[in-house]
Amino acid sequence: MAQFIEFLGNHPILVGCWLAAFAAILFYHQRTGTKGVSTAQTVGLINRSDAIVVDIRDKKEFDEGHIVDALNIPNGKLAQRISELNKQKGKPIIVACKLGQQAGEAVKALEAEGHDPVYKLIGGMTEWRAQSLPVVTK
Repeated sequence: MAQFIEFLGNHPILVGCWLAAFAAILFYHQRTGTKGVSTAQTVGLINRSDAIVVDIRDKKEFDEGHIVDALNIPNGKLAQRISELNKQKGKPIIVACKLGQQAGEAVKALEAEGHDPVYKLIGGMTEWRAQSLPVVTK
């Protein structure tokens, strides 16, 4: 323990960098950290709780394959079209994107509008397809 304290005293810049990196990671996870559901949990929510799937990918990607009965509201247009979901308040909403990385911000926007519960699909549509779950193509 004495060597650790000596190391901290001898390398303040390195310790400061580690603390800054740790704070940045915490900030990032607090900002984008949302409740995530796996593909199996998503199927359960859809079947048991009549959950709504909101696919935030572009129209072209959506048409290449999406979850049955999913609503396509592209991420760039979510702020303008969020009112379309107001009649669905109280039902669980699952936000799906391509890899599960963009869904966090959409979940936060939906929660800010009073929707609860809102989840993101962990791994997005890539994971959905990897699990060989059904998709609808147009």
